[in-house]
Amino acid sequence: MTDKLKITIPNTQAEFDAVRQLCWEYRDFLLTLGPEDAKVVRTFYSRDKYAQIMDSLEQHHTPPNGGTKLACVDDRPVGCGMFHTLMPGTAEIKRVFVRDEARGLGVGRALMDSLLDQCRSRGYSRIVMDTGASMAQAKKLYLSMGFQLRGPYQEVPEHALQRMVFFEMEL
Repeated sequence: MTDKLKITIPNTQAEFDAVRQLCWEYRDFLLTLGPEDAKVVRTFYSRDKYAQIMDSLEQHHTPPNGGTKLACVDDRPVGCGMFHTLMPGTAEIKRVFVRDEARGLGVGRALMDSLLDQCRSRGYSRIVMDTGASMAQAKKLYLSMGFQLRGPYQEVPEHALQRMVFFEMEL
């Protein structure tokens, strides 16, 4: 990991705007993974629905409902991740993304470590999350961190089940 990497909790409008920009880049990236993956992205993240999520980021992904992390290298935003309360004691990690320029620097692991630490400190006892089945590096990272594979933890359309992988970790 680079010494110039900083993982912070966004506090300012500019920092939340940087997270929003990264989230839109993440959605755009997911749309490039192939037609079947793009169909799944559009199922869960239609442009309008995603815009609503981004507009309400501070309400759903900050205390007491969740948390957000921003990764910067040399003060330049390069990654983000967030969580929200899925049910009492359980948080769902969402939208962990690292720009191409920062991949291989340990940013993804640092983001995940920071998110897990924040979840522990907030009293969550379990984390769930999902990722695309084609995202080999993400799956490798999550498994190396102690996440276990599991089935869906909420209702998922049939066409999406084969394109997604689900994880769980007890804290």
